[in-house]
Amino acid sequence: MLYKDMKIRTARVSDAQEILQIYAPYIRDTAITFEYEVPALSEFKKRIENTLKKYPYIVAEKDGEIVGYAYTGVFKDRAAYDWAAEVSVYVKEDRRGLGIGSSLYAVLEEISRAQHILNLNACIAYSDTEDAYLTKDSVKFHSRLGYALVGKFHQCGYKFGRWYDMVWMEKTIGEHPADPLPVIAFSDLR
Repeated sequence: MLYKDMKIRTARVSDAQEILQIYAPYIRDTAITFEYEVPALSEFKKRIENTLKKYPYIVAEKDGEIVGYAYTGVFKDRAAYDWAAEVSVYVKEDRRGLGIGSSLYAVLEEISRAQHILNLNACIAYSDTEDAYLTKDSVKFHSRLGYALVGKFHQCGYKFGRWYDMVWMEKTIGEHPADPLPVIAFSDLR
């Protein structure tokens, strides 16, 4: 399902305040992110700016309002991992379930293919037992988009006085040739 009349575009550093307003409730009220404190606006602007040097950082807009965002980033900081990227997506709380996250991921996949990235990896907070801070919705979302569970780390994140697991899910978006094309920085695609 696609959110009607939604526009997806590259994020700008000037979007940081609006994007941070989407992210902050995930920090304060959930274990979806293991971050404890809402970052300062200046720090968040740097995160966007640094990501855009090599990877896409995109937003979904509806009627001029940012309703979700997604980005990819370094999977592991070694040259041999260049063809893999970590994905993240956050949707405004009152707009979840409308296809925004799926639409953002579809665009990220297109961009990632153009960059010659072959694997997308999602690091997801997880618990066998759902609670007020964490459900299994993220794993279900990624599964629907073709991601497969490839690993689980037990009780490695502590938030809200509880221990949470972390799972890795992966989606292959390209063939793995013997001599892969070099990865192109997102800034060079634009």
